[in-house]
Amino acid sequence: MVRALVFSTLYPNAVQANHGIFVENRLRHTLALGGIEATVLAPVPYFPSSHPLFGRYGAFAAAPRHERRHGIEVLHPRYLVLPKLAGLTPYWLYHCALSAAKKLRARGIGFDVIDAHYFYPDGVAAAMLGWTLGLPVVITGRGTDLTLIPRNAAARRKIQWAACEASAMITVCEDLRQRLVALGAKPERVMVLRNGVDLERFSPGDRGAARAALGLSRHTLLSVGSLIARKGHHIAIEAMRALPDCELLIAGSGPMARELRELAHRLDVAGRVRFLGEVPHAQLPGVYRAADVLILASEREGWANVLLEAMASGTPVVATNVNGTAEVVRAPEAGVLVAERSAPALVAALQQLSRNMPARAATRRYACRFGWEPTARANSELLVSAAMAGRAGRHQPGLLAAARGYAELGNPA
Repeated sequence: MVRALVFSTLYPNAVQANHGIFVENRLRHTLALGGIEATVLAPVPYFPSSHPLFGRYGAFAAAPRHERRHGIEVLHPRYLVLPKLAGLTPYWLYHCALSAAKKLRARGIGFDVIDAHYFYPDGVAAAMLGWTLGLPVVITGRGTDLTLIPRNAAARRKIQWAACEASAMITVCEDLRQRLVALGAKPERVMVLRNGVDLERFSPGDRGAARAALGLSRHTLLSVGSLIARKGHHIAIEAMRALPDCELLIAGSGPMARELRELAHRLDVAGRVRFLGEVPHAQLPGVYRAADVLILASEREGWANVLLEAMASGTPVVATNVNGTAEVVRAPEAGVLVAERSAPALVAALQQLSRNMPARAATRRYACRFGWEPTARANSELLVSAAMAGRAGRHQPGLLAAARGYAELGNPA
C-alpha cells in the first residue's frame, strides 16, 4: 500500500465547499481504485476573526483545523499571507506543512510520495518539503500558476527550481504542458492528465423539472464561476443587450458581485439577468440541465471543469478559445469556440450555435468520452511508480511510461 500526502491550498473545506473541488474529485476517483491511501494537507491563510463582516477572510478563520471528507482525513493548518511580502509565501507555506507533517509522523503516519497541486506557491513549498523529508514529489500545474504567475521573475525562478526537484509533473492540458517545458521542465518528466467529469452526477435528467424549479421560460444562458474579471461574467451581461429573447443565470460568488449587478442595471438588462449566488456542487447538475447554453468568457483557463459538467448534462457551450479550452470543445456537438473575447463575438457565436443547435443527447454522448476512470488510473500508476522509485532511492527514467498509457486512453481525439 502506498501512502500519499496530498498537499494543496486548493481543497474544499466545510466552509468553502466548492473551493478546489477538482483536486478532491481526482483524489477520490484515484483512491477508489485501491492501492493508495491518502491524507490531505490543505493549509488555509491565517486570519484572526471568523466574523461574516470580513467575507472570504472570515471564511478562512472559520475553516476547521481538521475534518474528514468522503472518508479522507483532511488537515487545515494556518499559514501567513502578507500581500507586501508575497515572495515569502512559499516559505511560510513550507514551514506550516513541515510542522503538520512532523505531527502526522509522531502519530505513526508516514508517507511514500507527496502529491502537490498548483505550482506556486504550493508546488514550491511541496518541493522544499519533499527535499527535507526525503520524499518524491509529483506536482500538478492547473492554470494561472503556469499562465500568469511566471511573469513575475522571482516566482518564475522558484517554479523552475520546483520543476527541477519534482520526480514528475502533471498538467491538465497540452497548452500548460508546453508552457511548463518552456520554463525549463524536462519534457520526459511532464505528462498531460486532464480532469474528468462525474457522469453519474452530471446527467440530462428531468430537464422540464429543472427549468420549472428555476422558473425559466425564455432561452436560457448560464455563466458559472467566481465573480472575478477573468471569468468574463461582465461580457455575458454586455451580450444580453443584443439578445432580447434570452435570460442569463450567473452562478458564483466573489468580489465583483455588486459591480456586475450595477452593470446589468446600467445596461437595462437586469430584468433578464439573475444572480444565483454560490451554488453547492451537488446542486449544479439541475442548473446545468435547465440551461440551453453554457457561456464561459474566460480570459484564461487550464482545463475548465464547467465545460464538461455542462456537456454531461446535455448543455452545449460557447467558450473563449484560451489555453486548454480547445482541447475540451472539439466537435460541433460540444459547442462553439470564440476567438475574440468581446460581447459582439460572444453574440455571434451564440447565434451560430442557435442555427446549428446539437441534440442534447449528442452533447451528452460527447461528454461521456471524458469520464474519470482513465485519469484516475493514470494518476494512481504515476503516484505508485514515484513512490517505488523513492523507496529505491533513485529516479526512474521511465517513470511516466505506464501512466501515459492510461492518460492517452482518456484523451479522445
